[in-house]
Amino acid sequence: MAQNTNLQCVIRPYKPTDKSAVISLLRFGIMEHVYPAFFKAMRHTDHIGMTLSISVAGYVLGGSSYLQALLFAGAWVSLIYYCCYEIYNSYLKKGLDVEMFNIQVNFLDNPVHHFWLVEAEVNGRSKVAGLLAVVGVKDCWNGNAEDRGSLGINVGGIFQLIVSLPQRRKGLGTQLAETAVEFCKKQGLSRVFVEISSPQTAAISLFQKLGFTVTCTHTDTHTYPWVSKLARINMIRMEKYL
Repeated sequence: MAQNTNLQCVIRPYKPTDKSAVISLLRFGIMEHVYPAFFKAMRHTDHIGMTLSISVAGYVLGGSSYLQALLFAGAWVSLIYYCCYEIYNSYLKKGLDVEMFNIQVNFLDNPVHHFWLVEAEVNGRSKVAGLLAVVGVKDCWNGNAEDRGSLGINVGGIFQLIVSLPQRRKGLGTQLAETAVEFCKKQGLSRVFVEISSPQTAAISLFQKLGFTVTCTHTDTHTYPWVSKLARINMIRMEKYL
């Protein structure tokens, strides 16, 4: 059932005509994290030290050449940026090639999956301003999944939560997350989880305010382990019991 927000927006189920708007919002919502992740990585003391060391090496090997020192440091910084970009780009590619390939089948045809959009009026026209999807999964983390019918589904996973930039800090993200939690309760699921990359501090704070707690961290970012290590990005799993 559609819900009205304080902004007179509407939270409603996905429709096939929304696909292009959803993909556009998904691209923005994922790739916007590249620069914050890059700047966060470069502020780490290890990377600062490495940048200085590589600059000195370039200076010495270039025969006291400041240009070579700059080139060496630039190559290292470019590598760190590539790693940050590759993590989010590979996640986006997976989303577009797998989950977004057929939203109806992947999210709406299964009773324990769902996909919501926020529709807002912008300059007199309705526009997709946010999205959130939930999938029901088996609990394979603790090795003791409770059966839910023949599927063994007892946990809800939040696939993605994105709000467009102009509509942020207005409570829409919170209302979307609460919609997902209530849906999972009605489906009889035992808890709901979300996985967030470590640079997404605002999202982590939002879910903490909703009662989610960190249960584990890992480095599986859909790309090579060395890429995650250089980018200094971890995935944080947060859960809420229902």
